[in-house]
Amino acid sequence: MLVIVGYLAVVLSVFGGFLLAGGHLAALLQPVEILMIGGAAFGAFLVGNSGKAVKATLKALPSVLKNSKYTKALYLELMSLLSEILTKVRKEGLMSIEGDIDAPGESPIFSKYPAILSDHHIVEFITDYLRLMVSGNMDAFQIENLMDNEIETHHHEGEVPVHCVAKLSDGLPAFGIVAAVMGVVHTMASVGLPPAELGILIANALVGTFLGILLAYGFVGPLSSLLEQKLQESTKMYQCVKVTLLASLNGYAPALAIEFGRKVLFSTERPSFSELEDHIKQSKAK
Repeated sequence: MLVIVGYLAVVLSVFGGFLLAGGHLAALLQPVEILMIGGAAFGAFLVGNSGKAVKATLKALPSVLKNSKYTKALYLELMSLLSEILTKVRKEGLMSIEGDIDAPGESPIFSKYPAILSDHHIVEFITDYLRLMVSGNMDAFQIENLMDNEIETHHHEGEVPVHCVAKLSDGLPAFGIVAAVMGVVHTMASVGLPPAELGILIANALVGTFLGILLAYGFVGPLSSLLEQKLQESTKMYQCVKVTLLASLNGYAPALAIEFGRKVLFSTERPSFSELEDHIKQSKAK
C-alpha cells in the first residue's frame, strides 16, 4: 500500500509541479522514448542475469505490494511453538519429538500454529536442527556454525533480486541519455525544418533524459531498498530460531531459551515479556 502511495506522491509532485510552472503534459507523452528506455533496460536485465536470477527477481517483485508478514503476532506464534517443543523435550526427552519433526504437517504441536506451518522454509529450518539435536552427534558449536552458514546462504540468495533491481535502476539514467541522444540525432538530421518544429524535436529528445532519471530514482531504485528491508525481516526470523535452539542445547530451561530468542527481534515486532508469557499460556490451554 505504501508503494502505491509513494508512487502517487512522486507522480503528483513531478507532473503537478510541471503543470503549475505552466508546462504542457502532452509534451511529456513520448511513447517512442518510453519504448527505447524500457526495451533497452529490459534487454540489458536479461543479458546481465542468469535465468535463476531473473526468475527470483520476478517472483520477489509482487511482494513489494504486500504488507510485511513478520508481525508481532507471527513472532508470538513462533516462540509459542518453540516453547511447546522445548518443554516437551525437557519433560519427555529428545526422542519424544521425533514424530513431530518427521511429519510437522501431522504434528499436533505444529498444527496449532498454522501461520508458522504455512512457511515451509522456516518449518524446514526448525525441524532440520531439531533432528540434528535428536541425533546427539553434534555439539552446540558445530550446530551454531552450520546455522550461521545456512542463514548466510539464505541471505545471499535473497540478495539476488535486490542487486538485480538496483543494477536496473543504475542503468535507467544512461538509457535515458541514449534515448535523448537519438532524439538529438534526429533533430540534427532535420535542420532544414522551421525553428518552431526544431524546438519541438529538441524538447522531445530531452524527455528521454527526464524519463530515465525519473524511472530510476522515483520508481525502480526505491524497490531495491524495499526488497532489502524485507530480506532483513525474513533473516531475523531464522536468527530468532537459531538463538532459541542454541540456548536450549546449552542447557537453559525453555522459558529462558525463549527469552533469548525474544531479545534478538526488532523492537517494532518484539513482544514484551508478559505478552509472550500470556500467549504461551493461552496456547498451552488450547
